[in-house]
Amino acid sequence: MSTAMNFGTKSFQPRPPEKGSFPLDHFGECKAFKDKFMKCLRVKNFENALCRNESKEYLECRMERQLMAQESLEKLGFKDLMDEKSETKKNLEREENN
Repeated sequence: MSTAMNFGTKSFQPRPPEKGSFPLDHFGECKAFKDKFMKCLRVKNFENALCRNESKEYLECRMERQLMAQESLEKLGFKDLMDEKSETKKNLEREENN
């Protein structure tokens, strides 16, 4: 004889994640930064720790263009890179404006 247990009729209410859900870059506004990051990953055998500066630049681009929520670089794990201004970022921004 088996008995069924009913623990209530509450239904699951899905909700979006706090982080990790953001608009796609439909217009390619950060494509150059993404491509640079992906190239770095391929060259470094997908050791993401070796591509942290490229990752930081890509996330900064997304935040500047409202493609993700503004978040401090410290909270994103880039505290040690916060004072660095990459020449690559400046060059890519110049290219985008031309």
